[in-house]
Amino acid sequence: MTTSPAVRPRTFLLILALGVLGAGSVDAAPPPVRTITAFIDLDPAHAEAQVREAAGRLHLAQSRFEAAGYVVQTVRITTQPFMEYARRLGREGALELFGRLAELSQSEKVLINIGPAVMDDQPDPAALALLEEVHSRNLPLNATMIIAGDDGIHWRTIKAAAHHVAVVAARSKDSQGTFAFAAIAMLKPGSPFFPGSYHTGQAGRFAVGMQSAGTVAQVFERTHGDAPAAIRELGAALSGYAHDVGVVAREVEHESGWQYWGFDPTPAPLMEDSIAAAMERFGPQPFGSAGTMTAAYVITEAQRRVPEARVGYSGLMLPVLEDTRMAQRWSEGGINIDSLMAYSSVCGTGLDTVPLPGDVTEAQIERIMGDVAVLAYKWKKPLTVRLQPVHGASAGDQTHFDSPFLTNAKLQKLP
Repeated sequence: MTTSPAVRPRTFLLILALGVLGAGSVDAAPPPVRTITAFIDLDPAHAEAQVREAAGRLHLAQSRFEAAGYVVQTVRITTQPFMEYARRLGREGALELFGRLAELSQSEKVLINIGPAVMDDQPDPAALALLEEVHSRNLPLNATMIIAGDDGIHWRTIKAAAHHVAVVAARSKDSQGTFAFAAIAMLKPGSPFFPGSYHTGQAGRFAVGMQSAGTVAQVFERTHGDAPAAIRELGAALSGYAHDVGVVAREVEHESGWQYWGFDPTPAPLMEDSIAAAMERFGPQPFGSAGTMTAAYVITEAQRRVPEARVGYSGLMLPVLEDTRMAQRWSEGGINIDSLMAYSSVCGTGLDTVPLPGDVTEAQIERIMGDVAVLAYKWKKPLTVRLQPVHGASAGDQTHFDSPFLTNAKLQKLP
């Protein structure tokens, strides 16, 4: 999962090229590093200096990974939950701080996550109002609400998250403010991927996530629908990358003073570097047809064999609008919310960048989020809900998002 346009265009094009070239051989090139994410405790009085310092260390880490042969797509910073530092500033002071963080995100070429607005089932009205304003202004600051945890399902927070999505979709330019928000369930701290990344007092660490959809494609191409063989080969490939990433991470650890938190082996896709296209090679069959759930299971099971320290989802990302083949299958009606929910029973991350018609009601959004929270809590697995209603658009219309991270698709009528 990726947000904000703060990515160097040349790097972005190279990532796409590697995604296409990677369809040949696992040995052709390592998959891109999707993100190196640092976790910090932000002090509003020194926010600018802290962000610049963290960005400098991250770019040094980026250079170390690039020297080892990796393309690094983004570097990112995740703060503690934002109300821990914004509450004492008041509304206007907090919004001024967030405006400065948005500017720093662009100038320092680093994506920023301000943490969860709600972590339990007691939503704070001040936190909700503040985050609503941040995302309605399209500020590129990622954030979440936790709708299920070890303490149970957070029903009040589900309602608050649904309201947030409905309001931000209506208020933000081109309805794109919802792209920086996710409701998360059963996800532990330490994920390098946005928007779900957060920490609860573990500052001074960093984590790494990769864009390895091409690796999945290569393994599925060779194993011809043999699930046990695919699990073995993909597990070995991901374990090799995890080891190599760990070697570089230890070097970064020594130079930066940060502690290496771990590696998320989830094979994140990006546009033409498509996890849906990769999964179609298992069988083969169109994404959404029989065998898709088995392919999802194979990918998730392969990651269980990764011996390095794992963080985050360690599952499977199926982001509809971040994956051109998946968006195509969505537009064709080959997949829908129900099928994505079914795949989520054997993998992560739930419902990600799912386009919805603008007349979707808050109650419908709440029910969708509730279903994901229930599934995550029942099976004790991390799932995400990132929904993108398009204000003023109807089922059958085409979305018109303008972002290097989002493709477009036909809006489906909700079941």
